[in-house]
Amino acid sequence: MARSGHQKPDIHVPETHGTEGTVTEALEHGSHAGRASSWAAVSVMLLGFLTGGIALCVGPNWLFFWIGAGLIAVGGILALAFDIFSDVIVDAPRVISAAEHHSPFERQ
Repeated sequence: MARSGHQKPDIHVPETHGTEGTVTEALEHGSHAGRASSWAAVSVMLLGFLTGGIALCVGPNWLFFWIGAGLIAVGGILALAFDIFSDVIVDAPRVISAAEHHSPFERQ
């Protein structure tokens, strides 16, 4: 198949060394991904929401609902213990120019 003149942009992918890394290292590479421990806490909370939500839909099965609520609480405690809020990296605001368009409602 022939391409219509579009080329893929060059994307720099930083090397990973198999460690969690630090926020400073993530800032150098421009990553917003967070640490593995933070994702573990988020996964526990997501599992709790899924468990509780499914329990309400199929029953309601109150035992599994409260198990899900407990998982959410455990995930919240893990998030605080892992200092999940230190994963936030604040970038400079991005400026995006408006695309040219022609419509009857265009500002003049």
